[in-house]
Amino acid sequence: MNSFRIISTAIEPWALRAHLADPACGAYVQFEGWVRDHNEGQRVRRLEYEVYEPLALKEGQRIVAEAVERFGLSRAAAIHRSGLLELTDIAVLVGAAAPHRSEAFDACRYIIDQLKVRLPIWKKEYYANGAAEWVNCQRCAEAGHRHGL
Repeated sequence: MNSFRIISTAIEPWALRAHLADPACGAYVQFEGWVRDHNEGQRVRRLEYEVYEPLALKEGQRIVAEAVERFGLSRAAAIHRSGLLELTDIAVLVGAAAPHRSEAFDACRYIIDQLKVRLPIWKKEYYANGAAEWVNCQRCAEAGHRHGL
């Protein structure tokens, strides 16, 4: 039940919840990362994600497995989009099921934070002024360095 996937179609949040449902769990936490209309003072119209899938899948699975072990989860999964996304599309979805809420919250945060830092996924932003650029993820690299990644 623990998994990580990359998909190029719309993410269905209810499907992940159903996939992770477990009667032994008293808590389920889900995080949706959406495409927003701004970044660093620029008006964003859409995003494009490029993924090196072989490594992203391997590292994504590793991150989910780490969370299961570290937080005592019953089940966990994450999905990340690739390709072109429009405003309010779900770019990433994380779910964590655990016997208690504290572990589910902590694990969900751990998974999304690690995905942002460790996966080979690049984001191109398309701006309202017609420009487009690959976003510098220096902040992500610095966060990974601080955490020994």
